[in-house]
Formats: sequence, C-alpha cells, structure tokens
Amino acid sequence: MVDVGTGGGFPGLAIAIALPKAQLTLVDSVGRKLEAVRAMAQELGLAERILLRCERAEKSGRDPNCRGKFQLAVARAVAPAAVVAEYLVPLLAPKATALLYRGQWNAVDQQKLCEICGILQAKAGEPQALELPEGRGQRHVIHLTPKNPCPAAYPRAVGIPAKQPLGGSNS
Repeated sequence: MVDVGTGGGFPGLAIAIALPKAQLTLVDSVGRKLEAVRAMAQELGLAERILLRCERAEKSGRDPNCRGKFQLAVARAVAPAAVVAEYLVPLLAPKATALLYRGQWNAVDQQKLCEICGILQAKAGEPQALELPEGRGQRHVIHLTPKNPCPAAYPRAVGIPAKQPLGGSNS
C-alpha cells in the first residue's frame, strides 16, 4: 500500500494500525513531516512495516521500485482530482485500486475524471457518498482501477501535473 502526500501520516499510519499485516510506503516531499511520521511509527511499533520516501509523487511514479507495485494507493487532501489520479494510477499493480477522497462531487466532476482515467488507462468507479458523523458534511470516495499499464509518459515531470492538469481542469 502507498499513501502519497502522507503529511502527518494520515491515513497511512491509521491504515497500518487497522491492517497489522500490511506493508506501507508513505511518500511526502517534506523531510520534517516524514521525520515526525518516523517517530510516530517507531512509538506505535509500526516502523518495520513502513517505508518512508522523501520525494515528490511524480518521482515515485517513475521509480521502478514503486511503479506498478502497489495493491492500494491513497492520497488525502493532496491536490485536485486530475492531479491525484496522475499521481496514483502509475503506482497501481494490475487489479489494484486507488482511492480518491473528495468533498463536493458532481456528474461533471465524474465525467472529467473518467476522461482523465481514459488517458491513464484506468477506470473511475461510481462515487460513493459518505456522511460524516455529527452532521459534519459529506465526502465522496472514488475507486480507480487500471485497465492496462499506465502509459510511460505518466506521471509527467515534477510540477507539471499540478500546473497543467490532465483534462485542463482543477477539479
């Protein structure tokens, strides 16, 4: 499993706690954040199951040690959907899943994501609406699955996905 843009370790550390046999790779470009996550993982007894990568998501997606290697890829509060899809899909093994978490989501957003997934040789599932406790709003989870290996052109060079999202959108 891989958590891209792990920040303070969420959801990566929570997944490691919930799934005690899972091996996780946590990616973030900010070394200070990863040092804090390393300390938390050590304190929680998770350090042996967690690999930390201090680099941009685009670099992980091009690294042969990561590309096409993960059964589950997640990213929370990282970037617009088009950018996150470009970060996660190249990391997926065949028959794997990436999870996109979004707040507001509509049919136009879904159509754009489906078009972007077509470029990445993936499929976007129907969004699942989830109600947060105590009336704190609604979130959507969209499953992305590879149809074929992601084209070698993706992810594009560091910074390009965020500056020029696929589909010309910042959804």
